[in-house]
Amino acid sequence: MKLITISGLDGSGKSTQIERLKNYLESQKKRVFYFHAVEFSLAKKLTDFRNKYCLICQMTKKCKIYKEKSITRANALQIFLRKIFLRIDIWRFNLLRNKLLNKNYDYILSDRYFYDSVINIEYLSNNIFLTSNIKKPDLAIYLKVSPDIIIRRQRVPDQGIKYLKKKKELYEAKMSQWNMRIIDGDRDKNTIFEEIKNFLR
Repeated sequence: MKLITISGLDGSGKSTQIERLKNYLESQKKRVFYFHAVEFSLAKKLTDFRNKYCLICQMTKKCKIYKEKSITRANALQIFLRKIFLRIDIWRFNLLRNKLLNKNYDYILSDRYFYDSVINIEYLSNNIFLTSNIKKPDLAIYLKVSPDIIIRRQRVPDQGIKYLKKKKELYEAKMSQWNMRIIDGDRDKNTIFEEIKNFLR
């Protein structure tokens, strides 16, 4: 079973390409499992549970406290908890991977892999975060897109240009260590996808 990940800045087109790749592989009669590191995360599940049972939500039908938004700042405790949750999530993922292996899946396609979580922690803490137990993908792709282009796209990330530029720097410092294949994401979606398919070969 192969693990393929697509990483990149918010708004770089990761989800679009993952969806295309999933459809393509399934058309080749492959068993594919879609994985999203943020949706899978324990922190996200706890937040969703809290929002679901929030008393204000139940009474007013509109929660004014837990409105979902992107995180660009965090205190020391929040950063510490993110690190703990990430290690738990990696352990949970390894269990999931073993189950999928036993069920004869051919691929796991990951949108926002744990590499993205490491970058987020480094952004928030302004420090290097080392973790050695992340499963190395069979193919790790980085969609390289200019922050200036992302800001001009139809769906603009709410964090702003400075956030995107800083995360771009953090990714570039890790690409060699993570053995990422870099794809120019500023081009046409079809051209990008053809290059991704070439990496599969």
